[in-house]
Amino acid sequence: MKTAARVPAQRTPDRRYGPLLGLVIGHAVSLTGNMLTIIALPLYVLAETGSAAATGLVGAFATAPMVIGGAFGGVLVDRIGYRRASVAADLVSGVTIAAVPLLDRTVGLPFWALLALVFATGLLDTPGHTARIALLPEAAAAAGMPVERAVAMLEATSRGARLVGAPVAGLLVAAFGALTVLAIDAVTFAVSAAVVAVLVPRGLRPATEPAADAGPGADARPAGYWREFTDGVRFLLREPLLRLIVLMVLFTNLLDAAKSTVLLPVVADRELGGATAFGLLVGAMGGGALAGSLVFGAIGHRLPRRPTYVVAFLIAGAPPFLALAAGLPLPALVTVTVVAGFAAGAINPMIGTIELERVPAGMRARVYGVIGAGCWAAMPVGSVGAGLAVNAFGTTATLVVAGCCYLLLSLTPLLGGPWRDMSRPAPARPAPVP
Repeated sequence: MKTAARVPAQRTPDRRYGPLLGLVIGHAVSLTGNMLTIIALPLYVLAETGSAAATGLVGAFATAPMVIGGAFGGVLVDRIGYRRASVAADLVSGVTIAAVPLLDRTVGLPFWALLALVFATGLLDTPGHTARIALLPEAAAAAGMPVERAVAMLEATSRGARLVGAPVAGLLVAAFGALTVLAIDAVTFAVSAAVVAVLVPRGLRPATEPAADAGPGADARPAGYWREFTDGVRFLLREPLLRLIVLMVLFTNLLDAAKSTVLLPVVADRELGGATAFGLLVGAMGGGALAGSLVFGAIGHRLPRRPTYVVAFLIAGAPPFLALAAGLPLPALVTVTVVAGFAAGAINPMIGTIELERVPAGMRARVYGVIGAGCWAAMPVGSVGAGLAVNAFGTTATLVVAGCCYLLLSLTPLLGGPWRDMSRPAPARPAPVP
């Protein structure tokens, strides 16, 4: 008798979590270091100069390179490869931020040199951030995870960096001084570079990304730099929804930069007791946002996007400004900030998922760079403007005006038009069986 042939069991594809863990851990370490600088730098300037305007100017020099590096670095990231760009960006930024305490403790650090080093540190930070985001779809696919969940994971690390880095930075500044905290930040850049280099394999790249080690016989010849840059700009201009998102975030980031680089440090320094309160409030925002990102990662794919987007901005935007203007005590401010952070935790994952749905894989870095530059272009204006406004009109009046403007901006997606396109794309129908 013939026995039936045994059908071998089908093996499920192996899931590789290493690349995703490398991106998430490297991102978390790098951003935690950034939080150390965000807390230490304005307090250092306030201690040295006592001027809100000077603090705002340093904030502008910290945010302007994010715009420049994001706009013009995306093409280079696409060319040299996402993994290599992430590692190189962290190494260079670590060297430049380490120069601040080194020069101050040795030959001295004039104000113009501080501005130059702050600018240089931020110049490659955005391309490194962009490179890690650009690798998310491939890392998520290797781990067998939906892209939306991977985006939420990366966003959760960003929020977690605020939760951990900000309060720790406040305590470290109070205990050891701002310069020591800046030196620690330089170490975090090196750790981030090492994590990505070890855990993210060289072969992890989009199918359309040219191999970084392609030999001389490769057929593909890259177009000119400016051609690739303008391709990214044209793509954004042809996408009405992405254009509106960039325009809205441009103005909300202006207000956020005013708060984070000038208004909150000034209020903390003059009314709440200094570095510890400043770090606690920034950490409260990060903690709430971490929880919000995790919740969104679990249920966000079931929520209607546009209503969720509007409600998140309404809760996250104006309330912290108005609470600071009202002079609430620190426990009440922490409560408001945690709730605002929880709502904010849903915003970036939604925006990031929409970008991944609409941007071709081979253009991710250059298009993300243009989007980032557009979103961040007004942040230096927010920092400088807030410093001047505080000197001219006072902190409370500046906070009230900023909060009211944020409230109006949060309602703009209700106007309709391209905002209606935020809904998820319909799943592709399976091909009919012949």
